[in-house]
Amino acid sequence: MEDRRQRGKNAPGGRRSRLTTGIGLLAMTGVLAACAPAQSGEEGFDTGSPSAALDVFYDQELAWEDCADYPSTETEAMLMGLAPGIECARMEVPLDYEEPDGDLASVAVSRVPARGESMGPLLFNPGGPGGSGVVGAALTAAGLAESEITERFDVVGFDPRGVGATVPAVDCYTDEEADAGVVALGSHGTTVEFTEADTLAIMERCAEGSGGVEVLPHLGTRDTARDMDVLRAVLGEETLTYLGQSYGTRLGTVYAEQFPERVRAMVLDGAKSPLEDTFESRVNAYAGFQEAFDKMAASCATDADCPLGTDPTRATAEFQEIVRPLRDAPVPAPGAELDFDGAIGGVIAGLYNTESHPRIIDGIAEIEEGRGDTLMQLIYDFGLRGADGAWPNSLEANHAINCMDEDRLTPEQGGELREATYARAPFMDPGVDVTGGARDGCEHWPAEPTLGFPYAQDVEGLPDTLVVSITGDPTTPHEGGIRLAETLGSALLTVEGTGHGVVSLGTNECVDGATARYLIDLEVPDEGATCAL
Repeated sequence: MEDRRQRGKNAPGGRRSRLTTGIGLLAMTGVLAACAPAQSGEEGFDTGSPSAALDVFYDQELAWEDCADYPSTETEAMLMGLAPGIECARMEVPLDYEEPDGDLASVAVSRVPARGESMGPLLFNPGGPGGSGVVGAALTAAGLAESEITERFDVVGFDPRGVGATVPAVDCYTDEEADAGVVALGSHGTTVEFTEADTLAIMERCAEGSGGVEVLPHLGTRDTARDMDVLRAVLGEETLTYLGQSYGTRLGTVYAEQFPERVRAMVLDGAKSPLEDTFESRVNAYAGFQEAFDKMAASCATDADCPLGTDPTRATAEFQEIVRPLRDAPVPAPGAELDFDGAIGGVIAGLYNTESHPRIIDGIAEIEEGRGDTLMQLIYDFGLRGADGAWPNSLEANHAINCMDEDRLTPEQGGELREATYARAPFMDPGVDVTGGARDGCEHWPAEPTLGFPYAQDVEGLPDTLVVSITGDPTTPHEGGIRLAETLGSALLTVEGTGHGVVSLGTNECVDGATARYLIDLEVPDEGATCAL
């Protein structure tokens, strides 16, 4: 498959730093003017288009086709093949909703038909930001293959602005640069040290590869939520049925804020709190990874050969002794070298899922043997890097979307964030002062963020929604799910256990049953409802 990043040139600033530290940020995650009265579409129901100039978008018809041209890598093609009958299409939207007669974006959409009589589409977002919904729909349909959810709903996914097969897609570096680790987009919570020239070069590289500097201001969540409303109408629906996980809960929440009366049902799984600003959200997310690390270490401590030792209270200190030397002396790994930030990125990638904990332990032991194979492979697996060396653009899109969503931090605030991160997540602490180069990688982005914190406050006209939250979620802590449910007035399904996202996996009968009852019959769980993993 052709490399999607042939336009990449030199790495910004010439600094060598581990690209894959962006995994930690990928885990994480001005208000638009009120819409004018809606127009009527040809179908005879309210499409919700905010002006006559947008009717051409709301009234378009999708031309469904084979999905062969939609995956960006061989790995994505393989994953989409898990859903027999999947079909794809393209939807046009204005790049700038304030100038609907201007440049267009082409949104990639996929659909897996219901196994029985369909009630309509269930729109799905897998998270990120930067995750491919085109691929995510296939994985969700496969995970829920025996669920009543896929019996009654077509699973529909789309690649949000800047992501995957959607055009324009964010493109900031080549696959070769990704493997070499010479480009870093994010600096917060890592040891990457930026100069102002570095952050300017990042913006310029992303603009060059992504369709021009005029594209970058239109990649935020508020614009993508408006695309979702166009998709709702194009699919022939008066109201939206939605499932979002992780960042997808932010996207769903923003849609609910902007279009509350166009929501039929909304499941928000692995929730991000709309009350937390960027600083608080990132510190809490990294703290969640520390809790997951501690649980893994406690389990490992029962084995006399555990590389973190048999005293769980010493596990973080033992880990620091193993990984801190990688700052100056990286170890060989497949396709690259594993340095300190790479080791932290590999551990974080594995902490999302308890089934990956044995691989993390093996990877830590390998570092002591002078190699970084397993932790690097965890990074590759998390990033969906193929055996052919091709990467999807999820980390690049993550950066660009966050530039339009998250608070811009001054260098001083960035340094404070690192100190707070290491205080709450000491397994990430490099043992040296790296606050001096904590510049925001978005500081030269050509527009200010548009999300705003807090968001989705005092939403009126929203029907019953459902928040699903795991008590031991390593990256969107349970407290965030509680806050989101309180903010939206949602029902809350608490899931006892450890993990990040559960509904789309189809692995828990209790969660699947409660979610199906809600999506199909609009019956929310009772107050205090729980399931167990």
